[in-house]
Amino acid sequence: MIQAIAFYLFATIVVLSGILCVTARNPVHSVLWLILAFFNAAGLMLLVGAEFIAMLLVIVYVGAVAVLFLFVVMMLNIDFAEFRAGFVRYLPFGLLLVVILAAEMIFAEGAWKEGGLVLGAAPTPDARAVANIQAIGILLYTRYLFIFEGAGLVLLVALIGAIVLTHRKRGDVRSQNVARQNMRRPEDAVINMQPPVGQGVEL
Repeated sequence: MIQAIAFYLFATIVVLSGILCVTARNPVHSVLWLILAFFNAAGLMLLVGAEFIAMLLVIVYVGAVAVLFLFVVMMLNIDFAEFRAGFVRYLPFGLLLVVILAAEMIFAEGAWKEGGLVLGAAPTPDARAVANIQAIGILLYTRYLFIFEGAGLVLLVALIGAIVLTHRKRGDVRSQNVARQNMRRPEDAVINMQPPVGQGVEL
C-alpha cells in the first residue's frame, strides 16, 4: 500500500514539475523545476530497485548538469522578449515533435505488450545473489571493461579538445616564465631596504 502511495506521489510531482519546467517564463525557475523532477525521478528508481540509477540522477544530473544550467542561465543576459518571440516561432515544430514522440511511445507500449525479443542468455549475474550496484560493477569491470575504458578516453579527448579550443592568449596579460620563477633565489625575492628613522621606503 505504501509503495503505491509513494509511486503516485513521485509520479505526480515528476509530471507537474516537467510541465512547469516547460511552461515557466523565467529560465531560472525552469531549472529549479527540472531539479525537482530529477529528485522525484530518483525516488521512482528507488521504488523499482534501481538504486544505482537513482544515485546517478541525484549526483550527476542534479549535482552537476542542472547546477551548471542554473549558473549558465544566471550569468547570461537573456532578453526575455526575444526569447518569447523565438518560442512562438518554433511552436509548430515543437508540436510536431511532441506528436512524433507520443506516437513512438504508443508504438513502444504496444510492442512491449506483444512480448519482448529474446536475444539469448543475458550476461548478468543472478539478481538474487548480488545487489544491483554490485552486478553493474561486475559487468563494467569484466565483460565491458574495454568499452568502459574507451568511453573514459573519449571523455578525456573531449576535455582536452574543449581546453584547446577555448584557450586564447591575451596580449594585455604578461605571460609567466615558469623556469625563471623556479630558479629564483630567496635573496632575489625579498630585499631588506632598512630605511632610516622617520623616512618612508623608496620604490
